[in-house]
Amino acid sequence: MDTYAVIFTSQRSDKDAAGYEKMAEAMEEYAKKQPGFLHMESVRGPDGFGITISYWHSLDAIKEWKQHTQHQSAQKAGKEKWYSDYKVEICKIEKEYSMQKE
Repeated sequence: MDTYAVIFTSQRSDKDAAGYEKMAEAMEEYAKKQPGFLHMESVRGPDGFGITISYWHSLDAIKEWKQHTQHQSAQKAGKEKWYSDYKVEICKIEKEYSMQKE
C-alpha cells in the first residue's frame, strides 16, 4: 500500500496567538478521524518555526482532508493571523527504515 507525507513548514507571526494551540490540537484530532490518515509528527522551535508531517494512505485522502470544513477554517485563520509564511509539500514515501535503541 502506498504512503504519502504532507510536510507543512511554517513560521509563526508575532500577531495574535490566542486560540492557536487549541486549534492545532483540534486539527490533529480531526485528522486522526479522517479515512486514510496514518499518523502525524510535529515540532516547533522557540523562534516560531515549525514542521508538521502527516502521513496518509492516498492522495485522495489528502485532498479530502484539505477540503474538510474545520481544516479550511484553520487554514484561513493561519493565513490571517498565525503564520508569517508557510509551505506545503506532498511526497510519496518510496522507502522507509528505522533504528531504535532500547
